[in-house]
Amino acid sequence: MTTTVDLTQYISEAIEGKRDLFTHASDRIWGFAETRFDEFQSAELLMELLESEGFTIERGVAGLETGFIASYGKGLPVIALLGEYDALADLSQEAGISTYHSVLPRGNGHGCGHNLLGIGALAAAVAVKDYLQEHPETQGTVRFYGCPAEESGYGKTYLAREGYFKDVDAALSWHPHSLNAVMHGSSNAVIHGTFTFKGISAHAAAAPHLGRSALDAVELMNIGSNYMREHMIDQARIHYAITNSGGLAPNVVQAEAEVTYLVRAPKSAQVRSLFERLVKVAEGAALMTETTMDFKYEGACANLIPNSTLEKVMHQHLVAFGAPEYDEEEYAYAKAIYDTLPIQNQQEAGALVGPELAPLLAERPLPNFIAPYSDEKETFMGGSTDVADVSWNVPTAQCITTTMAFGTPLHAWQTVAQGKSSFAHKGMLLAAKAMAATAIESILHPEIVKEAQQELLDRLGGEVYDCLVPADVQPPKRGE
Repeated sequence: MTTTVDLTQYISEAIEGKRDLFTHASDRIWGFAETRFDEFQSAELLMELLESEGFTIERGVAGLETGFIASYGKGLPVIALLGEYDALADLSQEAGISTYHSVLPRGNGHGCGHNLLGIGALAAAVAVKDYLQEHPETQGTVRFYGCPAEESGYGKTYLAREGYFKDVDAALSWHPHSLNAVMHGSSNAVIHGTFTFKGISAHAAAAPHLGRSALDAVELMNIGSNYMREHMIDQARIHYAITNSGGLAPNVVQAEAEVTYLVRAPKSAQVRSLFERLVKVAEGAALMTETTMDFKYEGACANLIPNSTLEKVMHQHLVAFGAPEYDEEEYAYAKAIYDTLPIQNQQEAGALVGPELAPLLAERPLPNFIAPYSDEKETFMGGSTDVADVSWNVPTAQCITTTMAFGTPLHAWQTVAQGKSSFAHKGMLLAAKAMAATAIESILHPEIVKEAQQELLDRLGGEVYDCLVPADVQPPKRGE
């Protein structure tokens, strides 16, 4: 019988034996830095690696040009590893330094560490494959889900809507962070929509009465949405960006303007209701300005459903592997990054770990411990993730591992700068080991999966998955 010690040693050797393969691939994806639905090079690299490891590939799943599923094994249970690989716009940054320096003006950058995330999940899938290959008597299937557009567009939502998780027994994921822990909590659901207004162009001085300003409509919509804030629940969020102001000439009445919105709330029904109200605000702005309005869904995702059963197994293995060891050069670089953070970021990070650990981590900002696990109280993440849509369909667990200096904010240049560091690689491989061990234990002990599935049913309490993306909305194609 395989023990935890045996499994820990097997997984460590399997992943460390291919360390160079995994870290090199992560660095290449960091360099590609492709944004939502355009991750063609990144997806191709992942598929090539998986094919070389004996996986069969299904490309273009759920209408996603950069989405795919790689499978190995036979029979039940089916364990899914979720991989992301999209970057963020306007976050180009040179790697390995502690000052802001954009490599390419307005270029992209991996400001959320998804270059690490995708390869970490891939490394876990390969380790599970290696185990199944060496133990042919073991029944089970491992799948790597290539999930594009997590940052905006939400590829997993389309995969869930089209039923690609219906035959999956458990799903595992992770996220780059500045702590080592297993996550137990929920998140905001979100709907992302873009609103386009069209009016009538005219000379703003000679004949303003003949014009109808689309920019006025955008501004009025924004004012209306800001008044909505007083009449929402506290955890809801609305934020927007004007993506087309109608031109650069103030003496021309703007004939077209556009604004894109994210609406968030703790429950899917709440966010749907808020978005419907926002559409009414947009319609009102169009009426006031005698313009026309059209909107489109850019994507959406549900609220996250935690699963204590799987999380406890993952935490047990994370503890068994232990936090990485760091050398003085790594601590020095992390300290240099930490010193660039605004004092508010440092204080908030310190509050998370308490007054005893905060000053220690301020001096040596790479946590060399595994945080305790507790499911007594759910944490709440104000942001959103399309892992949530998976969690409504199949028991799902996630961990975080240290890939950046303590307190580093996501979606910032500091995250990009650390994305190829040696400690980022160490955190990525720790996450891979924890996920692989959790997957293999779930295969070897089907009762874990059954208990996790019952927990999911209990948490849902009769609710069923209702995708927030309408059935007629499809993911964009290249060039759209």
